[in-house]
This record gives sequence, structure tokens and C-alpha cells, in this order.
Amino acid sequence: MISDTSCNLDSLDVYVPSAENPWNVTRIHHLYRRIGFGASKTEVLAALAQNDPSALVDNLIDQAIALNTTPPPVWGFWNREQFEAAEMANGENDPGFYRQEGKNQMVNDLIQNGVRERLTLFWSNHFVTEDDTYRSPAYQSQYYNLLQMHALGNFRDFVYDIGISNAMLVYLNGDENIKDRPNENYARELYELFTLGVDNAYTENDIQETAKALTGYVDTNGVSWGDILFDAQQFSNESKTIFGQTGNWTYDDVINILFQQRERQVATFICTKLYAYFVSPTCSEAIVAQMAQTFIDNNFQIAPVLRQLFKSEHFFNFEAIGAIIKSPCDILICFYNELGFSLQTANVPDYIRGAVRMLGQDVLNPIDVEGWQGDGDWISPDLLIGRWESARFIINQAQQSNTQQFRDFVVGLPIGTAADGNLAPTLSGPEVEIVVRAIVNYFFPRGIQDDVIFNEILGVFKEIFPPTYYEIGGSPTWNLGFTEVSEQFIALLDYIVDIPEFQLK
Repeated sequence: MISDTSCNLDSLDVYVPSAENPWNVTRIHHLYRRIGFGASKTEVLAALAQNDPSALVDNLIDQAIALNTTPPPVWGFWNREQFEAAEMANGENDPGFYRQEGKNQMVNDLIQNGVRERLTLFWSNHFVTEDDTYRSPAYQSQYYNLLQMHALGNFRDFVYDIGISNAMLVYLNGDENIKDRPNENYARELYELFTLGVDNAYTENDIQETAKALTGYVDTNGVSWGDILFDAQQFSNESKTIFGQTGNWTYDDVINILFQQRERQVATFICTKLYAYFVSPTCSEAIVAQMAQTFIDNNFQIAPVLRQLFKSEHFFNFEAIGAIIKSPCDILICFYNELGFSLQTANVPDYIRGAVRMLGQDVLNPIDVEGWQGDGDWISPDLLIGRWESARFIINQAQQSNTQQFRDFVVGLPIGTAADGNLAPTLSGPEVEIVVRAIVNYFFPRGIQDDVIFNEILGVFKEIFPPTYYEIGGSPTWNLGFTEVSEQFIALLDYIVDIPEFQLK
């Protein structure tokens, strides 16, 4: 939704930390939770010491661009016969097993390679395919590789490659699009969902004529789940008129005409989606317009738009912090990465993949061609309980693996003035209220402003010891050297995952 009524009035000028708008734990987590999937405590401390948000953004994006795509599995180009032969040979691994393996790989990448994979997940919900529809594990692997390859690259090239990918050709019936029976499915979604938006600067005639120009990608050479290639005999070799341009247009021409004749609409549509995903569901028309101009000026390169956005005062404005409801991937992967704990479970990606699927986000298999709508859709009453318990599972698994790691986390956490870039506390201080406030600020995007809720959290943390332990000059006086800090932190985490603000980022 585009609006000019947002309370966030800051511009796309570069954010420079100041006394009024400090570079602190809150803003570091805001950046990492949006551009990736959370920061470890080590990354938070490094960012505080660096005190240069723009340099950090450049570094994160540069690292993402430099990443190689995930190497394809051995079955990444198998056809159906090869999968069936493998199933007969070992008697157990049907194609569904390999598709699950591919999703586990994606979740592992989401955990390890935050920025590039954040964009990969975003584009998987833009150029939607459902692996339950095309069913080929090899197509799934190739599609995922394509998303990674173009995630921060050139959007025009992205559109071109995705339209003739095997997964997309099957999903939107491009493999059935022949000259005598043009299939309009992909042509419609190319404009409606992928580049222009619903009913925006195209007509039904444009869709029909575009479908003719996209005919011919139907040649499988008789091999099921094999590469789908162009067959000139099935191409509609006639004149077509698209956006007022007439000629015997081909697939290449469609992409050229689209980006020549509708560049402003394409740029605005994509930048609106980027804004809604990375900043706020309520978009600023003025900010989107500036992002769109950057997109056009850079020949539809994605990275310059992201650099401009993530470096900006607008992105770091307090109104943008905590303005988005976490997706299932956010709630689990960010929590896991921010804790940085070892878990007892042997296969973390497999657990997270299964959990996010149960919570409504089956990676590489969105609910329909329009994708997950996100935000409020993630937190229906039945899903909320699952979100609480899934986060609690991570706590329990970490506890069973190594209780000491909970106390180690709190010791060295940015506390008090340390949250604004100073040194962490010693074992003998500070007071318990300051420690709990630091923990709360670490896991909640805006901390907890309500004193009643904060005091409830404080009470949970303090409960293990008598009140005298927390009195100044008491004997003994509570401090971070107590081994029971682990138990206190576990109780606090178990309590806060149910608080509504924990669902925000």
C-alpha cells in the first residue's frame, strides 16, 4: 500500500549517527534483521566498534555479491528416468526426498549467508513457482540457483532468465504455449505480478499478443523433467502488437519492449515491493519514486537501490523499526542466529525447514502464484501458538546441549552505556535492572516501553534468588559471575517469546 501519511518523514540522505540518533544495538539489529537474518553477538559488538553504518552496509552487500551460488547437487540436472533409477537402486529416495533435501539446503544457506539469501527468499516470493506443481527436484535446484545468481544483479536479465527457466515454464504453462493454441498464463503474470502490477499500463490485447511472442518453448526431446528448449516449428511466426509496437516479435523482443516502453512503471512497481518488504507495509510514495529513479539510472541494477535504501535516514528512522511482523523464517532463523547457541538436534536446517513449513512458509513452495502476503497473515491465533513453541524449542535444545552458553551470552552483552558503543560490563556489575533492560533491548526491536511489562520480565529473571540478593550492599550481592545466571536467562527467554512485541522486527 502506497501512502504519504507515514510518520516516517526522513529522506534517503545517508544516515550519520548523532547524539539524537545514535548508532546502537537497536539500529544494528534493525539493519541485520531486515537485510539478512539477524546478527550474532560478535557481529553486534563489531558493528558498535566500527560506528560506520554506511561502510557496514557496503561491506554486507559487497560480500553478498561476491558469493558464488550454491553448487548444484549431483541430481541437479537429472531427468525423471534418472530419479526413478536412483529410487530403484536404493529402494527409498523418491523425488520428494530430493526436493526436501533442496529445501534443507536453502534453509542452511539462509542461516549462513544472510544478505544474499534474504534477497533470494524475497525473489522466490516474487517470481513465484510452487515445487508441488512442477515436482522435479532438478527444476527446483535450477530455479534456486537462478534466484541466487540474480538476487542482487540486473533485474532485466533476471526477468529474461526466469521466464524460460524449466520450473517457470512448467508452473505457468509456458511448456504448452504453441502457435495454434497460445497459452496466456505466463504473459499475464509477467505483467500483473512480475513487472508492472495489476491492471497497470497493459491491456488484454497486450497479454494476448505477448503470449504469441512467447510461443515455442516446448521442446523436451521426449524426456520428462529434461531441459525445455525452443522449437521454432511451434513459434507463432506472425505480426504482433505489444505496447503499440508492431513486428514479428520473439521472446527477446518482449523483454526489450517491456523495459523500453514501461521502464518507469517497472521501476516503481519493483521498488514499491522492495520498500514494503524491507521498510514498512505502508509505503512512502516520495521515497519509492526516488528509489525508482535510482533503479532506472543504474540500468535496473538491484544493488544500488539497496545501498541507497539501507544507508538512509529513512530506513533508520525509529518509525521503521519494529514496523514489520516477522515471517516464520524470521522468527526462527533470526532467533537462532542472534543467540548463536549450539543445539542438541543434529540437523538444525531440517528442523527449521519443517517448523517454518508448519507455520505457513514452505520455502520454494509459496501458497499460490501471488505468494505469501505476509505481515498479519503470519499471526493467526493457531499460528501464534506454533511460533511461540518453535522458538521455545530452540531454547530447550540449547539448554540440553550446553547450559553454560546462556550465562556466557549475557556476560559481554552490550549493557547500559555499552549498548551505545562503550565497553561491556565486568562480572561484578551492573545492577540487575540494567542487565535485564539490555537483554530486552537486544531481542525486542524497540525494547519494552511499558513499565508493567518490563517489571514482569524483570520479576521472571529475579525470581530464582531472594530479594536481598539484589539490594546494594547485600550479602551476597547478585552479579554476572553467578552460575545461576544461565537459569535466569533461560527463564527470561522462555517468557519473552510469548510477548507480542517479540513478533516484530
